[in-house]
Amino acid sequence: MNWARIAAVALLGLSLSAMSFAGENYALVVAGASGGEPYASKYTTWRQSFVSTLRTKLGYPDDHVIVIAESQGAGIRTATRDEVRRTLLDLRGRLTKDDQLVVLLIGHGTAAEGSQGEDAKFNLVGPDLKASEWADLLKPFASRVVFVDTTAVSYPFLHHLAAPNRIVITATDSSAQAFETVFGELFIRAFIDSSADADKNGRVSLFEAFTYASAATRAWYEQRGQLPTERPLIDDDGDGVGHEAWNPGPDGALARATFLQPSSIPADAVAAAAVRRQRELESQIEELKRKRPSMPPAAYDAELERLLLELARVSAQRRAP
Repeated sequence: MNWARIAAVALLGLSLSAMSFAGENYALVVAGASGGEPYASKYTTWRQSFVSTLRTKLGYPDDHVIVIAESQGAGIRTATRDEVRRTLLDLRGRLTKDDQLVVLLIGHGTAAEGSQGEDAKFNLVGPDLKASEWADLLKPFASRVVFVDTTAVSYPFLHHLAAPNRIVITATDSSAQAFETVFGELFIRAFIDSSADADKNGRVSLFEAFTYASAATRAWYEQRGQLPTERPLIDDDGDGVGHEAWNPGPDGALARATFLQPSSIPADAVAAAAVRRQRELESQIEELKRKRPSMPPAAYDAELERLLLELARVSAQRRAP
């Protein structure tokens, strides 16, 4: 590796940590069938906390936060399979490739009948939606998607929903983990707890939130002297293989550079074009990494160096006064 490439790698780290997008941020919060008290009160509290954080702290416009829930209220859609389908179809028509959508599932998850643990359902009012069905609904989205399933038996969602330019987080690492989870509450808390901001840059990345909630989940069981019945996983390289926060393997790069907090949009057209080009290059680098096993080493190194150098140039252009 030559010095130009070493410099490019260093600049890549800087650009990823400061990455912003030219698009808009949307959120779909789905609180499914509760199964009665005390679950209903708990899930309502989680939902309201996350929605409030999005709107008041992170600045999401009201029409960019869509709530589907069992409980009724102003602006809340009923948590049925048909309503989820209608909502995602509407969002598909609204979002562009430059936008970002976060989907948060709160409630109960169960194994799909006859799937031998390879598929799971998110419980709704009436017929449920399987992970494979959620995958079909989200497949046409060109925007970045952050999908967080905080329920029990959420593990199958990981490999069904994995795709390029997508972050998938589950509360469990096995379909056998069918007990009530605490990960959801702690993940939501990450965006209002300053200690979750590990690099102290003023905002919490998806990987920081995942790490915070994973550590807090482990501590929750340790404090009660219980064996953990959930183990959160993340996939953001599109291969459908999840990893823990303290052993991320190939995962984590995209999540470290992704924030729920909208970035300021550059007014200057040249700056906006640089932002778009930066995002294109970052996607190309992620795609190249996935192709590495099938490429000759020299060809991979040459293409990676080319992309890194251009990314460094674009990054430097954006930082120039």
